[in-house]
Amino acid sequence: MRLALTGAALVILAVLLPNKAEAQFGLLGGPLGVARFAVGHVLGLSRMRHARMAVRGGRYHSAALRSQDPRGAERGLPSNPYILRAALTAQAALSGWHGGRRPQGWWRHPDGSYGWAGPVFWPFAHDDLTTAVIFGDTTSLSLYGYGDIYAAIFAPYAATELAAYTTPQGRRGRRVPSAENVCDASDTGGLPLERIAAAVQPNEVQHAALDELATAWVAARDIIRASCPIEAPASASERLGLMQTRLDAMIKAIDAVAPPLAKFVDLLDDGQKAKLEALANERRAALAAGQHKDTQAAAACQADYDPRYDLQAQRQYQQLVQQQWPAEDIAATLRLDDIGRARLDVLQDTTLRTIETLSACPSKPVATPQARLAAVKTRLGTMLQAVKGVGDALDDFEFDLTDAQKAAFEAIGPKRGGVSPSSSNGAASAV
Repeated sequence: MRLALTGAALVILAVLLPNKAEAQFGLLGGPLGVARFAVGHVLGLSRMRHARMAVRGGRYHSAALRSQDPRGAERGLPSNPYILRAALTAQAALSGWHGGRRPQGWWRHPDGSYGWAGPVFWPFAHDDLTTAVIFGDTTSLSLYGYGDIYAAIFAPYAATELAAYTTPQGRRGRRVPSAENVCDASDTGGLPLERIAAAVQPNEVQHAALDELATAWVAARDIIRASCPIEAPASASERLGLMQTRLDAMIKAIDAVAPPLAKFVDLLDDGQKAKLEALANERRAALAAGQHKDTQAAAACQADYDPRYDLQAQRQYQQLVQQQWPAEDIAATLRLDDIGRARLDVLQDTTLRTIETLSACPSKPVATPQARLAAVKTRLGTMLQAVKGVGDALDDFEFDLTDAQKAAFEAIGPKRGGVSPSSSNGAASAV
């Protein structure tokens, strides 16, 4: 695989990829999945190479997680929505992690944002649906996948840290935002009603349909908002359950806006439809202008590309997969018998296969809002099935475990989350 992985990409992949891959997994498409997973992270880094700098800028932290629209230029915030996302989610995700003393966490997305902010999964869920459907931009949506499922299994947060997000109290509570505040602050705009109206210049009937769509969009936001966790999840099973609840809410939100969206678009003439689509074209052009062109990396996303016959691909694959899945640590700590170890292998293999099913490679542009809505629903449905599959494998693994073994398994996540990225323990700087 002639894929130019940068050093930064290798560090991120070292954090996210597993400890041991079975030989048969490598032969059955593992390298292809890892290649596409790697490409997605390289592209994410290319889009947002300055995001981490923005996250670390103290002037953004004081404005993060306010209930009002945080995009106001008068407060000196960055105009780039992805830099803002990185700043908001990093503030939320890290304030409760190790007392907010760490500059970054191992479960971050390559654009600098976080899929898990305390007990909240997918903080910008409603915004991502709007951006993907109206503007045809699936940049952030495509980065959700294996890394978030891994973070659900091996949580970065200890129980007391998670509790601070749902029952803040004392000095620590003033520094850790509540899960409710995270959910409220991450909805930064909703349907761009004025931009759509300015573009298509609707007549009276069309305007009424647009108002109906706006109402449905608010209802969709409320559906997603209702999936915000009230209590901190105490186990990997509960965290995977939270993921399922959130994904199911996003799919229901899509179903809620589908009829009024189709009604509005169908009322437009061809010229108006072209002007509506121009909004998406402008967004894609802006993204392309700020994205580093890497033809070699993009080639690995082609459907007919197979790195299994490339020795360099195999070497990179072997280097990457020997990270992070603490299978030996789990087996030793829990004192698993042969059956327990076999079930652990199934859990690991099931989770690993989500690298392929939830590829981070960018999807091809889709021409209409209705088609984009359907594509987003398909992606979310695929992710929901992947999470359910991992959840089933986890249930099977934990079926015969004692309470003490389950507690030991839970402790492995926060324990590993406290290791420094600069550690030289042979895990290629894995956290």
